[in-house]
Amino acid sequence: MKESLPPFPAPQEPDPLDGLLNLAPTASDQPRLRADAARNRTRLLEVAARLAADCGAANLTMEAVATAAEVGKGTVFRRFGDRFGLMVALLDHQERELQAAFLSGPPPLGPDAPPVERLRAFGAAVIRHEYGHRDLYLAARADLSRRHTSPATQLRLGHLCMLLRRAGATGDLELLAQTLLGYLDIGLVDHLVERRGMSLERLERGWGDLVERLVVGA
Repeated sequence: MKESLPPFPAPQEPDPLDGLLNLAPTASDQPRLRADAARNRTRLLEVAARLAADCGAANLTMEAVATAAEVGKGTVFRRFGDRFGLMVALLDHQERELQAAFLSGPPPLGPDAPPVERLRAFGAAVIRHEYGHRDLYLAARADLSRRHTSPATQLRLGHLCMLLRRAGATGDLELLAQTLLGYLDIGLVDHLVERRGMSLERLERGWGDLVERLVVGA
C-alpha cells in the first residue's frame, strides 16, 4: 500500500529546515517567488501529489497536472522545468522530514548519538522511508543522468562521509560513502523485496553488517 503524501506547508510559513542545507541555489542566485506564484506552485504540487497517489507516480505527467489544476501546460513547465523537476519538488517535501531526523533529530539517528550508531540508524531509516514512498522515489530516480547530482543525494553523501570520518573509517571515504549509498538505492531495495522476497528487516541487518565491516573492524 502506498502512503499518501503529507499536506504541503503554506508558502508564507517559514520552513525550519531553510538554511540548514547549502546545496540549493542561494537567494542571490534564485529570486524568491512572489506570494501568488508561491501559492500557485504549492497548489500544483498538491494536485500532482493527489494524482500520484491515485494513479502512481510513474504515470504522472505534466499534462495531467495541468489538466487537473485547470492551467495551461506551459504554467507547469515554467514552475518545475520538466517532469524530473516536478518529481524532485514532490520528493523535497518527503526528504525534509527525513533530513530533519538525521540532521537534528533525537538519537540514534540524530547528532547526540555516537557516529557508528548514527550510521546504523541512518541506513535503516532511509530503507524504511524510501520503501514507504517507493512509487514516488522510483519515478524520481528514473533519470539516470541526474540521479547522483540531486541536492538530496549530495546531502546524504556528505552526511555519510562525515559519519565515516568521525567513526574512524580508513581509506577513500567518498568512495566508501558512495558504496553505502548504492546499498540504499531504492531500485535495488525494491528488487530485493518485491522480486527476491527479502524482508526489510533482512536488509537492515545487512546494512548493520556492512557498517560493522567498514567501521568497527577498522
